[in-house]
Amino acid sequence: MTPVLEADGLYRFFHHGDDEVVALAGVSLRVESGEFVAVLGPSGSGKSTLLACLGGLDEPDGGTVTVQSTKLTRRSERDRARVRAEFIGVLFQSSNLIEHLSVEANVELARGLGRRRDRDRAVVDVVDELGIGHRRHSLPSELSGGEAARAAVAVACANAPAVLLADEPTGEVDSATARTVVALLRSRADSGAGVVVVTHSDVIARVADSVVHLRDGKVIA
Repeated sequence: MTPVLEADGLYRFFHHGDDEVVALAGVSLRVESGEFVAVLGPSGSGKSTLLACLGGLDEPDGGTVTVQSTKLTRRSERDRARVRAEFIGVLFQSSNLIEHLSVEANVELARGLGRRRDRDRAVVDVVDELGIGHRRHSLPSELSGGEAARAAVAVACANAPAVLLADEPTGEVDSATARTVVALLRSRADSGAGVVVVTHSDVIARVADSVVHLRDGKVIA
């Protein structure tokens, strides 16, 4: 079976003056459709760098990333953005909602980036599915913590992505909202998406299908 997301031998280096920091050192990862993968590791282990490379937000110095049989690496930033809009949803720790747009407009914008022609109907579907249909015209500042979490997931899932990436999605929310986010991510995997979450949370690790541990930019057993 062809994976929805595959990383092969990723390397990423950063330079600070005369010093070279190895953020990723030969990391490989394979994610199947419907699989929930948690990536755990201490701060500075390379988790966020890995996620950025998987989503085409950063270009690795070595190795390749393939999503839905489409090579993401060694392409222009514009091409990576196109592939990301079509196949990948990203959920950031600090939320991915634009504050001056309603929930509906945030989702519409995300779908427009993916060039979906069924946008209007799909906006209704995704917000209703996540239980915030009654808040579709609200601004992010008018939402409760749990509603904002659902709205952020709605934006990340606006194009029914084959791959959903989340960066510490429970790091800045209360425990009730954290449980909501975890349940939503689990439901996306159960619906067939490949889900990758970088986290410090043992709660997320417990609901994941597999756990990858990173330390000093390397996968450890």
